[in-house]
Amino acid sequence: MRIPLAIIGLIGAVAVSGCSQKELRDIRSTGTGPDEFLILPPKPLSEPADYAALPVPTPGGSNLTDSNPQAEAVAALGGKPEALVPGQSIPTGDAGLVTASSRYGVQQDVRQVLAAEDAAFLKRRRRGGRIKIAPVDRYEQIYEKQTLDPFAVNAAFRQAGVATPSAPPLREE
Repeated sequence: MRIPLAIIGLIGAVAVSGCSQKELRDIRSTGTGPDEFLILPPKPLSEPADYAALPVPTPGGSNLTDSNPQAEAVAALGGKPEALVPGQSIPTGDAGLVTASSRYGVQQDVRQVLAAEDAAFLKRRRRGGRIKIAPVDRYEQIYEKQTLDPFAVNAAFRQAGVATPSAPPLREE
């Protein structure tokens, strides 16, 4: 009687563990909620050095605490965001930066093209994967062949003589 009870307990434990959710890796749409990537958090409020030198408020205009993603990207890439004026051409000091970042061409509809290519890729990969008995990680299954092994890549670079001062963390086994 003891063995069947252990088997029932083992089956129950496996069944309960299969109920866990992997929501971050579930590539199906879970609803019609907002897109979290469209929300830009404001900069923190700060006290100005001189209240008399503040600009005149413009209703509907920009605020000092509004974020400017384009200027922040220029600053992150080493450019001068203060030289970035809407409608103005690229400052001469930043021409090299723009040339280097667009050396392979700039495709205006890159997001739409990538979304269409990814949808076609997912459609091809899902043909046999619609039937499932237990919850599985679809993201890992579909993109498994596109995943890099960081240890193999690091070893290949070191063997080629490339300095790799930072390496991936050790495998947890």
